[in-house]
Amino acid sequence: MATRVSYPVEVKMKAIEMRLACIPVKEVMEQLNIRNKTQVKTWMRWYRSGEWNRLEQPVGKQYSYGKGPEYASELEKLKAENRFLKQQLDVLKKYKEMPKEVSPKIVVEWIESIRGEVSVTQACEWLGLPRTTYYRWKSAYDTECKDHVVEKVRELCMQHKFRYGYRKVTALLRLEQTINHKRVQRIMQHEGLQCRVRIKKRKPTGQPAYLAEHLLKREFQAHLPMKKLVTDITYLPFGGKTLYLSSILDLFNGEIVAYSIADKQNIAFVLDTLNQLPPLPGTMLHSDQGSVYTSEAYQAAVKGKGITMSMSRKGTPADNATIESFHSTLKSETFYLEGLTCTTTAIVEQTVRDYIIYYNSVRIQTKLKNQSPIDFRRLAV
Repeated sequence: MATRVSYPVEVKMKAIEMRLACIPVKEVMEQLNIRNKTQVKTWMRWYRSGEWNRLEQPVGKQYSYGKGPEYASELEKLKAENRFLKQQLDVLKKYKEMPKEVSPKIVVEWIESIRGEVSVTQACEWLGLPRTTYYRWKSAYDTECKDHVVEKVRELCMQHKFRYGYRKVTALLRLEQTINHKRVQRIMQHEGLQCRVRIKKRKPTGQPAYLAEHLLKREFQAHLPMKKLVTDITYLPFGGKTLYLSSILDLFNGEIVAYSIADKQNIAFVLDTLNQLPPLPGTMLHSDQGSVYTSEAYQAAVKGKGITMSMSRKGTPADNATIESFHSTLKSETFYLEGLTCTTTAIVEQTVRDYIIYYNSVRIQTKLKNQSPIDFRRLAV
């Protein structure tokens, strides 16, 4: 067991003076050779509560509750009283602005400002004020301050036309007062003062007109032409305005059998692509769950051609990987390769048309035994 150390009264008083001068505890311990920081905290607690006599008690000596301090002589008692009065005068001298006619607000602000030096109990004794009265005043003061902060937050939000979130509002408030960003966030949420620049986008909750099963099941091979088709839409953001490409690909030989280019992604756009196909009884057409494909008009046109519809699972683009790969290849081998990132709309359209002709009739593919899609189809027939 460690030996308990007894410190002289002079060391204890010196430690208290250094702490009142805002010297860090670690530095006080090093200068006065004090082993444990809890010692310093205990001495400060005794000092603030007016129990200076306890600074002179021997190690292990405890004063029973209600008995009060014991003094070795009348002289020691007078010294303790003098220290009490000196402490009271020292603190009060620092706050000469304290008016004679005090109000609850002034009392609360004054006691809060000296809480690092004396306890609430001691401060209330100096003022002749019951502690319960002080805490009642403090509760009302905190409520008033809270209302003030709410009004200040609302004023800042309106001043900046709701362009700022809680972080920037907190930064502005901290120019005048200390405040936690979480408190500002709670106030803005409760009062409906959130930033209105970037509102969260929500997808429509309505149900699509038609959803087909995933019949393709990622079986991207076909043994006969025009039996398995896949379709999709891609962006063409390379010209003066964004264009869209809707294409249909035959899984038998990877040939683009129909396509359309337009500046609007609507039902008429995909119908134009579909209408390029002849009637195909027994053919499967696979797409994603886009609103244009699930629409009643598109489904009616599909059924009119005797085609069976298949759709990818929600949020699974790999279910339609073949057509996704074609669109990626088209952009990589034309716009990105040739640096056509900013050109005219006419050039974009012509580039896509020329590439599809090249892709179908000239560009060889390893999976087609190094033949172009059209050549592979001709030889197979």
